[in-house]
Amino acid sequence: MSEKVLMKGNEAIAEAAIRCGCRHYFGYPITPQTEIAAYMSKRMPKIGGTFLQAESEIAAINMVYGCAAAGRRAMTSSSSPGISLKAEGMSYLAGADLPALIVNVQRGGPGLGGIQPSQSDYFFMTRGPGHGDFHIIVLAPATVQEMADMTRLAFELGEKYRMPAMLLADGTMGQMMEPVVLPGDTVDPETIPATKPWATTGTQMKRPHNIVNSLYLKPDELEKTNFERFERYARLEKEECRWEEYLMDDAEVCVVSVGITARVAKNAIVAARKEGIKVGMIRPITLYPFPKAALAAAAKKVKAFLTVELNMGQMNEDVRLAVECSRKVAMCNRVGGMIPSADEVLEAIRKEAK
Repeated sequence: MSEKVLMKGNEAIAEAAIRCGCRHYFGYPITPQTEIAAYMSKRMPKIGGTFLQAESEIAAINMVYGCAAAGRRAMTSSSSPGISLKAEGMSYLAGADLPALIVNVQRGGPGLGGIQPSQSDYFFMTRGPGHGDFHIIVLAPATVQEMADMTRLAFELGEKYRMPAMLLADGTMGQMMEPVVLPGDTVDPETIPATKPWATTGTQMKRPHNIVNSLYLKPDELEKTNFERFERYARLEKEECRWEEYLMDDAEVCVVSVGITARVAKNAIVAARKEGIKVGMIRPITLYPFPKAALAAAAKKVKAFLTVELNMGQMNEDVRLAVECSRKVAMCNRVGGMIPSADEVLEAIRKEAK
């Protein structure tokens, strides 16, 4: 039976991962995601799992690599500077076609920046976070409930398409407390490797050896592997794009936003509607794959787009690409840990509605 509890976003991710059959967490503390590690440190030993505070973020992601190679559900979490250190490991995971969950609860930057919320890792995560041609699945939750639900989705999509998956949340989502319904049914972790025929679980002399590898010394083999991988990415884009539409039926202005700014933007949209302004919102849920088709369809009806984000316009660029510059794409943004108010967003909507 499902249960409703009051939890922080970070804690909801951790508990949801446990209920999804994750029994292996490797991480390193950094604000504003440290509650994930703290929660795992208490829960994992009690359920026969592994919690390990690694000596570094680099070590943590490579521990995830080894665990994923054995077919187990494994995860790590960090915040922006720590994710930078994990980038090489993410490339190796992608190169070996291994699924794993990586959580990035973003803080301001570049460098150490500050501990306040940000959405400035958008480019870093959606363009392939590491060396080489690859992508990871990127999910953007906007509620604590979605923090929990998307944890399970990330594991499932990563395993279906054999690629790393990321929850990309701003710091506010990690620290916010809300009621969340946790699933009553749990996944038995012992059943998971059996669903992964590529896993290095031992042959028992019943099958050929599985080899986990990302090194291809023959260029034609590496080319073939990359082409096959991008065929999977194309299937992912076709079948798994997710977004939410809000009051878009008659909208003349379309707001595009994710995370905490999408919640602020909804309040501004309600206020704008009371003034007679026809405005709606498309909230991308998958940032990779990005819901280009939904935005392209909206471009045939609206006269302008407005992105609301906590960076210098990173998602704004993807919206421009999606609508092929057929409509104006304006921006309302704050950076450095600042969050725009509903009044600021409302004023930006008024400007684009004129």
